Amino acid sequence: MLFISYIFAKTLLYIAFKRYLSMTLGQNITRLRKQKKLSQNSLGKNVGTSGDIIGRYERDEVKPSIEVASKIADNLEVSLDYLVGKITVEIDNSILKRVLDVQQMNDDDKNHILYTLDALIKSVKLKSIA
Repeated sequence: MLFISYIFAKTLLYIAFKRYLSMTLGQNITRLRKQKKLSQNSLGKNVGTSGDIIGRYERDEVKPSIEVASKIADNLEVSLDYLVGKITVEIDNSILKRVLDVQQMNDDDKNHILYTLDALIKSVKLKSIA
């Protein structure tokens, strides 16, 4: 009986994950907007459009232009790739900014920072195992 419950739980998790991965642009806008506790009107005002238009995007009645989609992603603090469902991992903008800063450094500085970061990550992973 326990094995059947395990398989049932695993199946439900798989279905939920698959549904999460196949969300539309409109569903992503809705979910992220609600997470940020923004109304359609406030998001619309922030990106230079109306709340009614945001509602149409959320219902997938129309698609925003690339410029508007980029403004929506910026306002919701996610990447455009994440907003449109191209990637499934949300990258924190503060981490992304740090990565871009490191990327612009000379090779020696970059290697020192990455070596230190690798050591810190390894240390945290070892702590979580113990």
